[in-house]
Amino acid sequence: MDINSSNIEQIVRQVLDSMNGKSAVAPAATGAVPATAHVAMLTGLEKFEIKEYPMPTVGDDDILVKVEGCGVCGTDAHEYKRDPFGLIPVALGHEGTGEIVKMGKNVKVDSAGKPLAIGDKVVTCMIFKDNPDITMYDLNKQNVGGADVYGLLPDDDVHLNGWFSDYILVRGGSTVFNVSDLDLDSRILIEPCAVLIHAVERAKTTGILRFNSRVVVQGCGPIGLICIAVLRTMGIENIVAVDGEDKRLNFAKEMGANAVVNFKNHKGIEALADGVKDAFGGYLADFAFQCTGSPVAHSNIYKFIRNGGGLCELGFFINGGDATINPHFDICSKEITTVGSWVYTLRDYATTFDFLKRAKGIGLPIEKLITHKYPLDQIDDAFQTNLKMEGLKIAIVNK
Repeated sequence: MDINSSNIEQIVRQVLDSMNGKSAVAPAATGAVPATAHVAMLTGLEKFEIKEYPMPTVGDDDILVKVEGCGVCGTDAHEYKRDPFGLIPVALGHEGTGEIVKMGKNVKVDSAGKPLAIGDKVVTCMIFKDNPDITMYDLNKQNVGGADVYGLLPDDDVHLNGWFSDYILVRGGSTVFNVSDLDLDSRILIEPCAVLIHAVERAKTTGILRFNSRVVVQGCGPIGLICIAVLRTMGIENIVAVDGEDKRLNFAKEMGANAVVNFKNHKGIEALADGVKDAFGGYLADFAFQCTGSPVAHSNIYKFIRNGGGLCELGFFINGGDATINPHFDICSKEITTVGSWVYTLRDYATTFDFLKRAKGIGLPIEKLITHKYPLDQIDDAFQTNLKMEGLKIAIVNK
């Protein structure tokens, strides 16, 4: 390292600032944090603009993160297409990760008690408001429905509120996790994987999902594929995947499904149910995961489940419309046990880190879920690719 008088002066100033309780900045990062940040601001339907804003002040409880990457979620796509949450203008992106470049004097550990330092790789989960029940070890296992999330915040004078940017300001009261032991692709996938960890935990509460269960997973987008991977890491092997695209069904096999059914090859729900039954060797499923977000698919899935079986519905992250079922034939006479799943708890988020390591350990190609990567200035192209369903997980990755 070439240390000259200016380097020494800079390092001494940092040490003195630290002693005086000011925000810490790593020597390697000093001079690297620019005066402004760039944000992909959604300013209208299907219209991003790259905005430049002054770098905000880092408070005593805040963390400034240099964004490395962020996945495009279906929720982002809904906001991009229709603004159902009425947030425009908004900085989207909640599947993000990056490196700490500056932190307030009060920041010592992450939400799990793990030490935090400049240079650590982190992800965020939620922002606490006034609900003390949402805690790491909440025995009621409340999900994040009562909390705010970066990437779905109204714009304010900070602007660095979403991960579709080159910097994000993680404010005091937020949850943050040190995930420096995971590679970038794994970190980008943490948030969607947490959705499935939560869903499987919800499914387990029925007492029906077990080691030797026959499980059908309907819908092989990123959510359904991750669902299959989570089930495989639990040791469940008898999994049938249902979708209408052969490419996705082939990938379902890579993720651990031992049989697949293309619904386009079956005319009518009875024929499709028979196809699922045949895939299980003449049996209906013990348990089903409905991952499509389609009301028609929800109506159909009851036909795949045996008497006394279980169902976890997790496909509807927004209002997707009404589904038509027959309460007698679909629920009552079959005594189906149903659970809904939406987002995750804070504890599920932490469990996801172990899942990702386990999945790689048994050879599941989790990283192949990310099929497209775009730079920030091509974010409109990324969203159009997502809407056209030309890939699986689309990600914005900063150089």
